[in-house]
Amino acid sequence: MLQIDNTIVSLDLIERNFVCDLKKCKGACCIQGDSGAPLEQEELEIIENIYPSIKSYLTKEGDDAIKSQGAYTIDSDGDYVTTLINNQECAYAYFENGIAKCSIEKAFYDGAIDFKKPLSCHLYPVRVKKYEDFNGINYDKSNLCKSAVRLGNKINQPLFVFLKEALTRKFGVKWYEQLQYAGNNKEKMASFKNHKK
Repeated sequence: MLQIDNTIVSLDLIERNFVCDLKKCKGACCIQGDSGAPLEQEELEIIENIYPSIKSYLTKEGDDAIKSQGAYTIDSDGDYVTTLINNQECAYAYFENGIAKCSIEKAFYDGAIDFKKPLSCHLYPVRVKKYEDFNGINYDKSNLCKSAVRLGNKINQPLFVFLKEALTRKFGVKWYEQLQYAGNNKEKMASFKNHKK
């Protein structure tokens, strides 16, 4: 583990390679799972407010789900999450050439809104868990992302590099620079850990 400010970061972020391969996974993270994408408290109002601007980007099924359930719901763990269609795909997903994509992100790139997408989606496959005194940053080793691991290994791109924009969005530039320093010096860190043993 690595400590940066008030975060405890799994070494998987610097030791594992990862690059999304949408052609292979078909955006499975948008359509599979036990619940919707986790939402930050400050994102709840944003999700509600952007609905009129993204309505035209939604599928009919997604729009119907949001109309009947709301812009977000609460899952079995008591967490706020994005609404699902029949407890399956995210209500904000749409399909392009058989690949699930995010209607919120599409609206963002079209300039219709200034919110890119929920932070948990942007950070995936990294998950942030809040504890009393710190945040735990972990890699969710999901079978959904096997193709991303293969592609990451093929081009030798670490997970922290792939998630630079999302991690910087969440924790800031200085925090990311510390993670980047650790990632760029992982051989030294491994040598130090072995020496301590």
